Amino acid sequence: MTRRAPIVAIVGAGPAGLMAAEVLSATGVDVHVYDAMPTVGRKFLLAGLGGLNLTHAEPLEQFVTRYGERSAACTPWLHSFGPQAARDWAQGLGINTFVGTSQRVFPTDMKAAPLLRAWLHRLRHPAQGTPVTFHMRHHWNGQLSRNTSEPLPTPTPQTHTFTLTFDTPHGPHTAQADVVLLALGGGSWARLGSDGAWQSWLAEQNIEVAPLRPSNCGFDVQVNDRLGWSEHFASRFAGEAFKSVQLSFTDSLGHVFKRKGEFVATATGLEGSLVYAASALLRDEIERSGQATLHLNLRPEWSAERVLEEVSHPRGSKSLSSHLKSRLNLNNLHMGLLHEVLSKEAMHNPAQLAHTIQHLPITLHAARPLDEAISSAGGVRLEALTADLMAQSQPGLFMAGEMLDWEAPTGGYLLTACLASGRVAAGGVLAHVQAHRHQSPL
Repeated sequence: MTRRAPIVAIVGAGPAGLMAAEVLSATGVDVHVYDAMPTVGRKFLLAGLGGLNLTHAEPLEQFVTRYGERSAACTPWLHSFGPQAARDWAQGLGINTFVGTSQRVFPTDMKAAPLLRAWLHRLRHPAQGTPVTFHMRHHWNGQLSRNTSEPLPTPTPQTHTFTLTFDTPHGPHTAQADVVLLALGGGSWARLGSDGAWQSWLAEQNIEVAPLRPSNCGFDVQVNDRLGWSEHFASRFAGEAFKSVQLSFTDSLGHVFKRKGEFVATATGLEGSLVYAASALLRDEIERSGQATLHLNLRPEWSAERVLEEVSHPRGSKSLSSHLKSRLNLNNLHMGLLHEVLSKEAMHNPAQLAHTIQHLPITLHAARPLDEAISSAGGVRLEALTADLMAQSQPGLFMAGEMLDWEAPTGGYLLTACLASGRVAAGGVLAHVQAHRHQSPL
């Protein structure tokens, strides 16, 4: 009797799910991708609107350290598919890349849509293997049952390991699969499908899940005893960018962050790339201590002696604001922030003012809500999975992408690890199928 091709159901049409589908379909596996959205890669496309940050060009030994406490777990993924592999993969789709001044890697046209179109064409019309079948507007409702304990795939076409149920515009849809791979995303940007609803569903499957938390997120400030900025500062400066400033933070455990970059003032606090880079440390400190105080250096390229000299320089008839603008090139946004944290008396104390310009304290009392975050931390604990990302308690059930318990800063690290985890999980699926083929009777 001729064996049928194993059927793999991939739930989630984001980068991790699509990468797994690509690996599996190339080997002749019958791959079915299900997604709740009407089109593929909605979050991927939105994230690439300002320029698709595909990966980062720093050396791999430094790249793998960007995953914090999960660096050791993520390193094997990234050794199998790292930043150079991501660039080579894009090149194979006809998408050239370049390295920006920040070492971030982008497609030459900066857009996500051409890459996604080329990728979907390859999946639907592969040069070898079998085409991937897409089922859109199929929202998995958490129903997943195991049909048999027999080794799979069996020679009987009607026998499968799993049954899944999806809600669709036309009513419930039941699907059968030999292997299931979940790539459901995290808990941010729920409107694009990553709503984190799977947390309780997987807990019911005896799979340990760490609570989802915001990552690469903004924060709300506390100024003295007031939550938030003053009405004047918020109304005038929300949306304005701090450029070429240095952010320093040391948490209560002794972890130190110090980096120069840019961020944006919001109506309630701070957000932007420099804040996102420190967000894991800031978030964790708020959870431990109720607040976190960072320090800004508005003139990081100047020595403390020079700043004090310029502040102390006689200003004659000039206002203090005009004096600081001319001597230190501080702008209205800088001045507004100084007035937020210093009293009128302190503003006219040269030593205190000079010190604050380079050590300006900002206290944060809360991270912004999860759905506003760029990404999420938490998810399926890696300890609940095998090295190839199969659930320890559910043989044949694999997971990949942001729904796993790891996090990384923006800069290409998130996307690269999502792609890499999809490939790792796909390799696990193939090994699982091959092992059970040997066990199944002919």
